[in-house]
Amino acid sequence: MTSDWNAFLDSLSPGLKALRGGQAEVMTGFSAIAKAALKPGALDGKNKELIALGICVAMRCDDCIGFHVKAAIEKGASREEILEAMGMAIYMGAGPSVMYAAHAVAAFDQLSGARNAVAAE
Repeated sequence: MTSDWNAFLDSLSPGLKALRGGQAEVMTGFSAIAKAALKPGALDGKNKELIALGICVAMRCDDCIGFHVKAAIEKGASREEILEAMGMAIYMGAGPSVMYAAHAVAAFDQLSGARNAVAAE
């Protein structure tokens, strides 16, 4: 787990840039899938990001956690919504998801600038 989510996300940029350059057609296709999946419909963008975040935790992908927490914040997700989504991720992903859910909450607290987390949580 990372302790500095902003630096962690920044550190991914060079590798992603190289991948986009080296596999432009594949990455263009992936981008098109993401754009289509995130297009608001019956679910708005915030709820789609919360779903994506739950899947990130269940799949145990810290990189994805960082990106989707940041996107959820940008779409207005609250800490309470993140925590509730983590409850679903834990339910679906069992014990390992508990550990990754803690990563997602830490990422939210850091990336949102919200340092008002209750210590007892």
